[in-house]
Amino acid sequence: MKIRILLADDHQIFRQALCLLLQAEPDIEVVGQAGDGLQVVRLARETAPHIVCMDISMPGMNGIEVTQALRAALPQVKVLALSAYADQSNVLDMLGAGASGYVTKAEASDELLRAIRAVQSGRNYLCPDVAGVVALALLTQGTVARPVLLGARERQVLKLVADGFTSNQIADKLHIATATVEVHRRNIMRKLDCHSVAALTRYVVNKERPPR
Repeated sequence: MKIRILLADDHQIFRQALCLLLQAEPDIEVVGQAGDGLQVVRLARETAPHIVCMDISMPGMNGIEVTQALRAALPQVKVLALSAYADQSNVLDMLGAGASGYVTKAEASDELLRAIRAVQSGRNYLCPDVAGVVALALLTQGTVARPVLLGARERQVLKLVADGFTSNQIADKLHIATATVEVHRRNIMRKLDCHSVAALTRYVVNKERPPR
């Protein structure tokens, strides 16, 4: 059975070149392409990919937000980050959102093929540049626990929840869908092991309380 791939990238020329590269492989089939983050979950439902190759910088919803929404809606679909960015923040936020691997666009040839086959077989995969970033994070932070930390959008949602705003109001303020806010709320509660608004509020208060 071929590995079914959905490509999510807003650069059409790069996406088409990537499609040609992947379609040349006998064990890989590109089943769909998305140029907007808002399209990805819908297309994934329609095309049933095994893996979504996900860019981070996309209109509508960025790749981190889409990965969170996709993993919540279709947990059987794996996400492989494919980005021009290899900075620690983006790498760790994508892994924390649920991506199974990360490859930079500069290495998106044989390295991407290796990553796709590794992720499909149930393993995680980091290209050499990204592996170095993660290794540095381990050395400087002393722990691998960063993936349970909140992303930038999750921190925004958490603060608004603690301030008493409803999901609809948060969606209006952040210009995102209410369903996306609900996904963020579920992820925040899971990551922080807080299962009520009161518990989330206490977390924010304790986090922001100045040291004595």
